Amino acid sequence: MAGRDKRRRAAPLEGDEQQLRRRQEEAALLLRRIKGLVRWVVEEVAAGRSPSIVLHRYRNYCSAADSASPSPCACSYDVPVGTDVLSLLHNDYHTSRLNVLLRVLLVVQKLLQQNKHCSKRDIYYMYPSIFVEVAVVDRAINDICILLKCSRHNLNVVPVVKGLVMGWIRFVEGEKKVYCITNVNAAFSIPVDIEAIKDVVSVAHYILVVEKETVFQRLANDKFCERNRCIVITGRGYPDIPTRRFLRYLVEQLHLPAYCLVDSDPYGFDILATYKFGSLQLAHDANLLRVPDIRWLGVFTSDFEEYCLPDCCLLHLSPEDRRKAERILARCYLHREVPEWRSELEAMLQKGVKFEIEALSANSISFLSDEYIPQKIKQGMHL
Repeated sequence: MAGRDKRRRAAPLEGDEQQLRRRQEEAALLLRRIKGLVRWVVEEVAAGRSPSIVLHRYRNYCSAADSASPSPCACSYDVPVGTDVLSLLHNDYHTSRLNVLLRVLLVVQKLLQQNKHCSKRDIYYMYPSIFVEVAVVDRAINDICILLKCSRHNLNVVPVVKGLVMGWIRFVEGEKKVYCITNVNAAFSIPVDIEAIKDVVSVAHYILVVEKETVFQRLANDKFCERNRCIVITGRGYPDIPTRRFLRYLVEQLHLPAYCLVDSDPYGFDILATYKFGSLQLAHDANLLRVPDIRWLGVFTSDFEEYCLPDCCLLHLSPEDRRKAERILARCYLHREVPEWRSELEAMLQKGVKFEIEALSANSISFLSDEYIPQKIKQGMHL
């Protein structure tokens, strides 16, 4: 870490005691709100009335975009676009959804009281006959976050982390030291508790996000980080919440540019869009999870001819690929914010072909590490 490389230190969000006190205060506030809500529901039912809970609806994008439309869409990262009212007087769906919400809320209350954590799958197995599937619990957790105006990590409901990181960075998560910088080509798990991160030091020049673990391992095998001062992250497909929060944290705290490398297919494009714009499912939290300035490094449809890849590497878009691409093309943010991304997706759809990042290995096994990524970043060949 010596020499001319500039060390970047993330400014500490607060001291350990301050952080502990703040989290205790947040938990106490949430507990008071949960207890107040549960008490009100019980009182309403006891009085023979049907309690109604109003939930804001958020939408960070719509799929009805039309560049010729005279009126812009109402999508927003901050402002709700409507409401749902859950009541026992409504249909069975609303009654069931309210029942699930209250049961999950009681579990969350117990977690906060005991200062314990669990996964949504743990919650599912507490009432499997009522919840039916984990997705039902997931929906209830989203509802609770909207109702209490908080994020999932505030509820002590933690995901199973699948993201990986390597490169020129070291940090502490709680009592755990994560020193990627001592072996820059080794993979470390993405931290779960972003609020517990401290003492972050990096000499990286940029952050590279890759779609798949196979590409991450290719870069590790080629000692890419050893030869390029960077941090490499993979969400191993669609990124989970900790991966997105960690990337957002690093970009904000270290002030580094972030590049994203995905397959040239509709699913790779959707993963790229998830990093930049957030997902519709977590639209209420999109502003805390998205990385607005992330840059699309590739692979582009035009790269196939640009790098003279053999025809055997090309695959035809399936009917499902086409349907997915058409749905993505209708999203309002492609018209409003990144029309150049939209043009690339249109070119893919027009040519009717796709190919994976690994197709670049047809030139040479380390072409991706030795030439493609370094040249693209150096020459600013990104969108």
